[in-house]
Amino acid sequence: MGKERSLLLLFVLALSLGLFNLCVSASNGRQVSSFSRLNSSAIFPIHGNVYPRGLFYVAINIGNPPKPYYLDIDTGSDLTWLQCDAPCVSCSPGPHPFYRPKKNKLVQCVDPLCTSIRTLNSGQCELPSEQCDYEIAYADEGSSQGVLVKDVFILPFANGSLLKTHLAFGCGYNQQSSSVNSPSPTDGVLGLGRGKPSIVSQLGDLGLTRNVVGHCFSGQGGGYLFFGDGFVPFSSVTWTPMSRDPLLKHYSPGPVNLFFDKQPLGVRGLPVIFDSGSSYTYFASQAYKAFISAVKKDLPGKQLKEAPEDGTLPLCWKGTEKFKSILDVKKFFKTLYLVFANGKRAQLEIAPAGYLIITQNGNVCLGILNGTEIGLGNLNLIGDISMQDLMVIYDNEQHQIGWVPADCKRIPKSGTTRL
Repeated sequence: MGKERSLLLLFVLALSLGLFNLCVSASNGRQVSSFSRLNSSAIFPIHGNVYPRGLFYVAINIGNPPKPYYLDIDTGSDLTWLQCDAPCVSCSPGPHPFYRPKKNKLVQCVDPLCTSIRTLNSGQCELPSEQCDYEIAYADEGSSQGVLVKDVFILPFANGSLLKTHLAFGCGYNQQSSSVNSPSPTDGVLGLGRGKPSIVSQLGDLGLTRNVVGHCFSGQGGGYLFFGDGFVPFSSVTWTPMSRDPLLKHYSPGPVNLFFDKQPLGVRGLPVIFDSGSSYTYFASQAYKAFISAVKKDLPGKQLKEAPEDGTLPLCWKGTEKFKSILDVKKFFKTLYLVFANGKRAQLEIAPAGYLIITQNGNVCLGILNGTEIGLGNLNLIGDISMQDLMVIYDNEQHQIGWVPADCKRIPKSGTTRL
């Protein structure tokens, strides 16, 4: 028994040291070299769908003691924020009680993360010890105003372990949007952009994961989100470099040329952004009109009539009978191709399922919208609808964006990525 007890003590000591090293990595920086790529990757199941929910979100436990919060997955913005009882000036009822900040969690103006946010806001601090205030504006004219805090995030890693680490995020006490004061399906936004305040950037700077984030949205709803590169099937992925244009601070592969059924639409050099915070895809007026013209030209004699009475989206069609799924209509529509004009000649194929929805009325509607008409100017967004059933990877270390067809309903486990 003495020998067995000694072996047990050695095992416990080794385990304790491993856990200690994990805690050190969470607070003091780069210890990723002691992990495999898989063990240093966190993964979350995704909830929601493009239609009718209109968003994809994850549940993350935050605080001490930890409490669950639903966060809208947004690669189009940097700052993560929760609706916050600070007290709240303007908030919408959410699925969980508002986050309550503690004074010792406030981030000071002297913090580098605050500096990066102030750069975005063009704001100033009078004293380094002041709290870090922020105000973020979104392309859809919504905004969040609040104060920056740091608190514990619980991250489920691929090896089954849970990591606790302090990350900075916004305590949002003043939200402005068209739906403010109406019930909200989420408690806030999970900012996964390229900037320093982004959660994926913070994890990379701490050495806990590589500065890589990916998502897999299922066309049936749900999917998975991951931090780190442990689930990336590198040999199967189509990669294209991120744009180096300083004006394109989002995830952009630069300009693209549009083709419909491999026929050019006469739209070249169209700058696009991959934005998971947008349910639908948006083209600026010229590209939108060219695409609509090609679709309508291809539809005569195919038993479809326009159905403006549906009202779900601007352009809908009805058939002789109600449609039950995209399978009923995909034969009427062709594939849209985005060919990236950055030298690599990579192309993204958007099949009909990537730009159409079936409404509750049994009609089919176009999920590519005119962004100029709603105030997006010349912004062209590749939204959730066009990224369904693809694993999309944003690799901030190699400055590239990748995608590969995947079974997004099956969350990979133990290092197995099912494609």
